Amino acid sequence: MKVRYRFRFYPTIPQQRDLARTFGACRYVYNFALRLRSDSYKAGKTINYNASSAALTTLKKEPDHAWLNEVSCVPTQQALRHLQTAFRNFFEKRSAYPTFKRKHGKQAAEYTRSAFKWDAKIKTLTIAKIGVLKVRWSREFQSDPTTVTITKDTAGRYFVTLCLDETFKHWPKTGKVVGIDLGINRLATLSNGERIPNLRHGECLQKNLARAQRVMARRKKGSGRRERARLRVAKIYARIADSRIGYLNKVTTDLVHRFDTVCMEDLNIRGMVRNHCLARSISDAALGTFVRMVEYKCDRYGKELKKIDRWYPSSKRCSICGHIVERLPLSVREWDCPECKAHHDRDKNAAVNILTAGHAVTGRGGSVSRKAGKPAKRSTRRSVNQPVSRVQHGS
Repeated sequence: MKVRYRFRFYPTIPQQRDLARTFGACRYVYNFALRLRSDSYKAGKTINYNASSAALTTLKKEPDHAWLNEVSCVPTQQALRHLQTAFRNFFEKRSAYPTFKRKHGKQAAEYTRSAFKWDAKIKTLTIAKIGVLKVRWSREFQSDPTTVTITKDTAGRYFVTLCLDETFKHWPKTGKVVGIDLGINRLATLSNGERIPNLRHGECLQKNLARAQRVMARRKKGSGRRERARLRVAKIYARIADSRIGYLNKVTTDLVHRFDTVCMEDLNIRGMVRNHCLARSISDAALGTFVRMVEYKCDRYGKELKKIDRWYPSSKRCSICGHIVERLPLSVREWDCPECKAHHDRDKNAAVNILTAGHAVTGRGGSVSRKAGKPAKRSTRRSVNQPVSRVQHGS
């Protein structure tokens, strides 16, 4: 299985200068090729990867661009491949049109096998025209890296990412199945009644972040004081992101380790963040990252993930009798079923319904329709009361 492991490393002062040249060359080549392809398209011509590579060869021969030969040729060539991938994703409607890379944004340079040397015995990584990197090896791996990507984030930290082909042992089966309802007040509510709190990492440092941003806004653009203020803001963002990712890793690993089958809703995160009242809270909870972590860890360790259709009325349906209420605002956290008079906690009831619907999903990534035999239709009254036994998986 292809995996990527990221490690932090600490370059020397000469290595920082060499890396700055490499990052600048990759950024310049990427922007040069993007401008070339955009201008050619406006002129009625089409330029592919081969044409942009030939243009790069011609560019390196010019006296004004001889500095491009001072760095390894592999990262600049990989920059053209990344641009080709960006255009492919754009044409297949998976992303927006490629944009120019910035000097003060995240910097990256990718090296293939011909541009680095890995010694597995003494764990030494040597990069072409950079030298031996002082890497903090925080985890073990068995295979040799196929590609190495060096990145520098906006907080000034350096990382090396290794692309590896690892073999993972499947975790032992526990025979347990769980339904998970994701939320904001609680990060996740399990069908067995367990609640996983949302630590609100961004909210904890919001005052410090706002103060640092106000200081940066008062600094003159292009000055050294503004650069130092920008670095302070970036470090706060990095601290928030690190704490959030660390917490999600612990939570998702524990869930995948304890349960053989995990049932979750197929949430539309992009649509949810369009709600300006909840956008910050949803982004701070990182629900999309939570789902992706559970998905790849189930694949890695031999567990099963079942996704329920996003329109399935998990919150409105009574988990006991199957009755569906017409309206249930987000402010209502507890409600009583008008049919069987059962009292429900909104999140736990949704988790139980997700678990029940997950039994109808035959494979990983399946979906459950709201009404058997008929496609879902948007209307003023979306839900129709129906027994739980009629729930079927979509075709």
